[in-house]
Amino acid sequence: MKNLPADFEQLMIQDLGKEEYELLAKAICAESPTSIRINTDKVEKEEIQALKDAEPVGWCKTGYYLSERPHFTFDPLLHSGCYYVQEASSMFLHHILRHYLAESGPITALDLCAAPGGKSTLALSALPKDSLLIANEPIRQRANILAENITKWGNPNCIVTNNYAPDFQPFGSIFDVIICDAPCSGEGMFRKDPASIDEWSLANVETCWKRQREIVQDIWHTLKDEGLFIYSTCTYNSLEDEQNVQWIADTLGAEILSCHPLTEWNLPDKNIHFYPHKTKGEGFFISVLRKHGEEESPSFKKAKKKDGKQKKAVVKIPKELSNWILNSEDFRIYEENETFRAFPSSYYEILEQAKQTLKIVHSGINLATMKGKNLQPCHSLALSTHLNGEAFPMAEVDYNQAIAYLRTEALQLPAGTPTGYVIITYQGHPLGFAKNIGNRANNLYPSEWKIKSTYVPQNQ
Repeated sequence: MKNLPADFEQLMIQDLGKEEYELLAKAICAESPTSIRINTDKVEKEEIQALKDAEPVGWCKTGYYLSERPHFTFDPLLHSGCYYVQEASSMFLHHILRHYLAESGPITALDLCAAPGGKSTLALSALPKDSLLIANEPIRQRANILAENITKWGNPNCIVTNNYAPDFQPFGSIFDVIICDAPCSGEGMFRKDPASIDEWSLANVETCWKRQREIVQDIWHTLKDEGLFIYSTCTYNSLEDEQNVQWIADTLGAEILSCHPLTEWNLPDKNIHFYPHKTKGEGFFISVLRKHGEEESPSFKKAKKKDGKQKKAVVKIPKELSNWILNSEDFRIYEENETFRAFPSSYYEILEQAKQTLKIVHSGINLATMKGKNLQPCHSLALSTHLNGEAFPMAEVDYNQAIAYLRTEALQLPAGTPTGYVIITYQGHPLGFAKNIGNRANNLYPSEWKIKSTYVPQNQ
């Protein structure tokens, strides 16, 4: 039995009542369920072995509960971006986005506190086709993890940034939707992460609800009038949840909307709490609001240009790059920091605006870098959903070779593999590039992403 803080117990009894709290405390001591969400742009449910006896997550058509927790690190399909390991309660975002935006055309959205990428990859799949997402994370190390997961997911309509909410000050009312999974006291993680119990305190709860309001206030001006603001936390207390939502409505001018849950989910209409003794998942809170009554500001306030800045030399774009991606006519191909990149043309102006004030970690598709006089394709291209599968030879490897590749070890390519750059695939899904030089192959998997565990997996 976990020893929960006495102050937490009092706070929850105040919100839930003693009987309900005891049910919650008992559930916190139980085992956490395991769930994943598949990338339907890359894979069919039947291709993932772990889903053989899986149970669907009711509010997310691509989410599934697993009967047991596998060694995810040693599943090549995870590294290829075929699925994402995500807690089921937080998948409710899928239901909200589909309900409110199903009939919408392309939109521009912001995931403000996005790492490690669960809600961002979900949004990229659930938003209307051809929408743009800016996925932001203020802490650099976590922003790099976010960029890795976005890259693996493969959707190019995304900009990953490393900023705090005030850094968006130059932006006007640019976003149709803002997702704010606010940093919180983490009560909903007590079951999954026992260390979070020791870190909890009433003082931290107070710090969190105040900081959450600051974050919302700093970003509010970037939401269009009538735009949707989706506020969530992984905590239970009303100070960080219902009271903050009411503050947003009263102070900033918004209407608290229905989340439209189905009857069988046994959830309230608004301000939804997920409790582990009521639903199969961790603690989670989510609310959706519509902004009202504020005049929209210009889309962007341009930063002042620095004097004396030299004009950048125009770099010729190699013609073959357009053949490496599908629908290349929909992309702007350009060179930046010695890397050739592709970004959706319809949103290129937003990307250029973002470069003036934000720290961009990743955007669109990294296509290639120059190695001497030759182009070396980037890992981002191999994992992109817009990869032209006919642009490079494919080398299918077995499970053991796939793991060796993901560990950046030497690998033996199948006989007859052409020399030059080839895409390593496992069960038909790209893992990344290698360069076949005849007698051996250079492993080009990113060293910072490699599997470091010394665990020896069983042959699949």
